[in-house]
Amino acid sequence: MSKQLKADIMLLLVTLFWGVSYWLIDISLTEVGAFTLNALRFLIAFFIAVVLAFPKLKTVNGTTLKYSAILGIALLFVYIGATFGVRYTSLSNAGFLCALTVVLTPIFGFFFLKQVPERKLAVVVILSLAGIALLTLDGDLKPALGDLLCIMAAAAYSIDLLITESAVKKEEVNAFQLGVFQLAFTGIYNLFFAFMVEKPKLPQTGNIWAAVLFLAILCTGLAFIVQAVAQQYTSASHVGVIFSLEPVFAGFVAYFLAAEVLSVKAYIGAAMMIAGLFIMELDIKKLVTSFKIIEKNENI
Repeated sequence: MSKQLKADIMLLLVTLFWGVSYWLIDISLTEVGAFTLNALRFLIAFFIAVVLAFPKLKTVNGTTLKYSAILGIALLFVYIGATFGVRYTSLSNAGFLCALTVVLTPIFGFFFLKQVPERKLAVVVILSLAGIALLTLDGDLKPALGDLLCIMAAAAYSIDLLITESAVKKEEVNAFQLGVFQLAFTGIYNLFFAFMVEKPKLPQTGNIWAAVLFLAILCTGLAFIVQAVAQQYTSASHVGVIFSLEPVFAGFVAYFLAAEVLSVKAYIGAAMMIAGLFIMELDIKKLVTSFKIIEKNENI
């Protein structure tokens, strides 16, 4: 098995974990508040990372910590949107709408960093907007509060990715340390709000503890580490396509584990959004060229 295939399988597992996470969040919120849940999730992930990689973390500098703190603010809004979004919309909707990061990142990159997007972005935006309308709008043409919160989460994560892209280009910023310490800041921010607006309490049952630990270890801590390691051995296009499967996994989990069934209109909208995600991530020209080369070799 090649290193690239192993890396792709690792990323596929991470994507599966993220797809399952919406269901686990929904379960966990029956016993703990949203901010408390996120504080537990990120602080447990951070402490595990420290235990496993302390020698790599003890030399952290001020610049890395500064960007970690900034990214923590972005992730705070990501998980406010995703966690509260799950509470006020369907699990399937949450999975599909949070995946809009793929579309929003190049749009924000154009406006804030003057990065010229690919031409296909216009087609993707139209597909995504139509898909969102079919997925979220009710008879009065109003989206649910949870839908809007999930869109906010996608937007905040797009900003997080752009800030990260700028930060890791700086010579004094250590990418691995940045990834770990942003977990700490995100957990601290959530813990602050937990004490401000909730009455923080730990999970009371084994099932909820299992859900929280799964979210912390596999969906947060391990996911960040695996993503950083795996991307050294596979292409960006592979990563994008694999991560685009997150809403598909979220939809399957919602259907089979939460018995959640959407309307035909909503499923059509979801399919349009997935099509947009794949168009955004696939290198169409490269694929066409590859097929032409294969066809030419077969004719020789």
